[in-house]
Amino acid sequence: MRYLTLLFLCLLSFPEMIYAQKIDNLASFRNLESESYFRFNYDNDYFAATDKNYTQGYSLEFVVPCLIKNPVNHLFFRAESSSNRYGIAVEHIGFTPRNIESPEIQEGDRPFAAAIMLKSFLISTNFEKRSRFTSSFSLGIIGPGAFGKEMQVGIHKATGNVIPEGWRNQIRNDVVLNYEVGYEKQLFRYRNFLSVQRNSNLQVGTLFTNASVGFNSVAGLINSPFSSEEKQRKFQLYLYAQPLVKIVGYDATLQGGLFSNASPYTIPAGEVERFVGQINYGVVFKINNLYLEYTRTTINREFETGNSANWGGIKLGFGI
Repeated sequence: MRYLTLLFLCLLSFPEMIYAQKIDNLASFRNLESESYFRFNYDNDYFAATDKNYTQGYSLEFVVPCLIKNPVNHLFFRAESSSNRYGIAVEHIGFTPRNIESPEIQEGDRPFAAAIMLKSFLISTNFEKRSRFTSSFSLGIIGPGAFGKEMQVGIHKATGNVIPEGWRNQIRNDVVLNYEVGYEKQLFRYRNFLSVQRNSNLQVGTLFTNASVGFNSVAGLINSPFSSEEKQRKFQLYLYAQPLVKIVGYDATLQGGLFSNASPYTIPAGEVERFVGQINYGVVFKINNLYLEYTRTTINREFETGNSANWGGIKLGFGI
């Protein structure tokens, strides 16, 4: 079952399979109008008053025209007659069981796990068809080399919270190689106040292998990320909701690295939930080239003995 992920390679031929990763900056409702920008993302379950499952994540994202020379771009899909943006990002994610104080393995709960990755990506928008393709390739490591323990312990010491003692049982070091493609299509739009999009996504790799489908709706004072019109409002304020369903093939944060059997504790493949529901929702504020967002996420249990999880996040971006 561990190598079930290899079977998902054949799904690359299907165009309609969405944004289900923990950190997602490529959805259209997170569009920045600037051709060059920087954005910082920070997730934490503290925003949902919990300390378990996906406990923390952050990313540093850069989009600049000169990244068109990145050789990794040859791996990416481009829409016909499209406008293309090229970027890179550093992403770090961490996971813990419910009881972070115990130094012992907690059978029936998720293992401690952390991963860090360098991601190259492309956003390819076809204004005529009001659609966009996104592609990304991530290279990194899961395990102690991702310094998840040091990150969480340092934050808890600084904030006076309980010190996690179970990181010695975390998923062991293994390589992260992940490829992702996404497609988004605008279905409905009412002036600059409301829009609905369908979106689909496929991830294949050693960290996550899954396919998912859903839609997102946006309501408020908005511009269209699918329009090339230069005259757009400088001030935007809107709410969004993004429900989705995910089919899971492999999850290294639960099952351990694809090439390593050294992890002291993992969730067996037969106990991983293969169908998972998730909803992302939040509020976005933009003025000129400044971007601010507060987001929340709720997800169903990801393994048989687990529970649903909640977390929140903030994003700050600006044109450069």
